[in-house]
Amino acid sequence: MKNIYLQILENQAIHSLMALATVSRTEGSTPQKPGCSALFGRDGILSGTIGGGAVEDKIQKIVQTHIQSKESGLFTFELDYDISHTEEPICGGKMSVLVDAAPELHQKVFEQVKQSLLEGIPGILITKVSPKNERCVNIMRYWFSSIEQENIPIELKVEIENGLRNLLAEGRKGKYTEIHLSREGEVVLLEPLFPPDRLVIAGAGHIGKALAHLGILLDFEVTVVDDREEYANLKNLPDADWIVVDDIGKTFQELKKTSDTYVVIVTRGHKNDADALKYCICSGVAYIGMIGSAKKVVEMQRKFIEEGWATPQQWQKIHAPIGLPINSQSVQEIAVSIAAQLVQVRNQSLSR
Repeated sequence: MKNIYLQILENQAIHSLMALATVSRTEGSTPQKPGCSALFGRDGILSGTIGGGAVEDKIQKIVQTHIQSKESGLFTFELDYDISHTEEPICGGKMSVLVDAAPELHQKVFEQVKQSLLEGIPGILITKVSPKNERCVNIMRYWFSSIEQENIPIELKVEIENGLRNLLAEGRKGKYTEIHLSREGEVVLLEPLFPPDRLVIAGAGHIGKALAHLGILLDFEVTVVDDREEYANLKNLPDADWIVVDDIGKTFQELKKTSDTYVVIVTRGHKNDADALKYCICSGVAYIGMIGSAKKVVEMQRKFIEEGWATPQQWQKIHAPIGLPINSQSVQEIAVSIAAQLVQVRNQSLSR
């Protein structure tokens, strides 16, 4: 998982000093949107980004001061500078960045986030920011989900109840939200967090291996399924989160299929392709793509409809041949075309 809060937990044993910078508000044109975060160590950035360039350099300098004092702060940057100052941003907007100089204080909350996401349970990270003095702020964090909400102070829960309800109703379309409290200067930031989308790859050959690597880079939880142990192993698939060595049809029959599951079928033959496709074509997953020539696709479509395994309408939802049409030739190019199609489908679902 690429979740920045889980990376704080992973880095604690290595980095004794860390700071988390999060874009909390933007106006106009900015390099990043609210909710984007970067994790800093004493020697620089560890993970994530808040836009790069001059703003990130400025934040890094601020972090180096605050990471020692453990004093958190909220900073605003004007991005409308003279174009002749080439090192400065010229986006024309304004960006506020919250620097949490002591994220270790919220370890318990981050552990709750981790447990929920591992169990497939989404939730909302609540960050309350209160002025401490002219330069610094106090930060309190809480995790709100179907199983974790008891630790939220009742008066705070009442004030942000509408915001919580709206975000829960919006699901994955929910956006990072800022709520101003009745007490002057106090704000609450609501950040919806979700388990990663699941990419299940049938086939551990060259394309499956390359796609598993790209899938991890694109923040999917990657599972690769193959019945050949010489291919389905950690040495061949070092990037996969899960490797299943078993009959492909049996595995896909038993596979948990949800609306955030993406299925890619790139096995070594028609039978294995059909076995995988048979058990997910009517399942309501987010994406199904199958490799193969136009002739193979037509033949398999005919068989599926004749056998009653799918309707013509259900078949139309299959991406076959798979991938965006970029005249792919090499294994790596084919994997890139598939990965690009996965991103396209995922982003289209969020914009509807």
